Amino acid sequence: MRDLNQQLFNFKSNKSFKYNDYYVSKSNYYAFQLIEKWPKWEKNILNISGEKFSGKTHLANIFLSKNKGFKISDNEIDENIFKKLKLYENIIIDDYNNKCDEKLMYSIFNLVDQDNKYLIINSVSPINEINFDLNDLKSRAKNCLFAKIDNPDDELMFAIILKSFSDRQIQIDKKLIDFIIKRIDRSYGKIAHFIYKVDELSLKKKKAIDLKIIKEIL
Repeated sequence: MRDLNQQLFNFKSNKSFKYNDYYVSKSNYYAFQLIEKWPKWEKNILNISGEKFSGKTHLANIFLSKNKGFKISDNEIDENIFKKLKLYENIIIDDYNNKCDEKLMYSIFNLVDQDNKYLIINSVSPINEINFDLNDLKSRAKNCLFAKIDNPDDELMFAIILKSFSDRQIQIDKKLIDFIIKRIDRSYGKIAHFIYKVDELSLKKKKAIDLKIIKEIL
């Protein structure tokens, strides 16, 4: 067991956010279709919600690969950001968690309306369920298009696990993926954590990923 004490370098996997790497199932179909239908939306603001690791950022990158736009996270929103936002027709706020100034967020909504821009907000919870202190923002947050990415079905779980290992340049037997699917929680976060721990244990033991390693992590 001495190998388990070896020091591991924390190399980040090269995640692919390409169009063909996004697997569409009933869990994410509606959100994907709205991205595809732009600009034929009923409203100018789209809120895509879903658990962390559910593919919201991947959808944002697909959108930006086809349409010009500007992507920020809410911790980058300050008074200076509006000069940049005015230059783009499409704005994406990724990983929104209501940490920015609500007045600034309300100003972004106004900018989108006044200049006929488009706004995509990615968040874990739907923004119409966030208890904003600013009543005007609370009202605006209800007047959006909403697309929720549901927990993954078996097909999507298979695709996520296969892609996650592929991003880490790991080949895995498809029978092992079927074994994992039957035993792991139906959660994007749990899947991501599982993949990380399996890869970590494989590196520590200096062994290829096999059933024994998978059972140990499960």
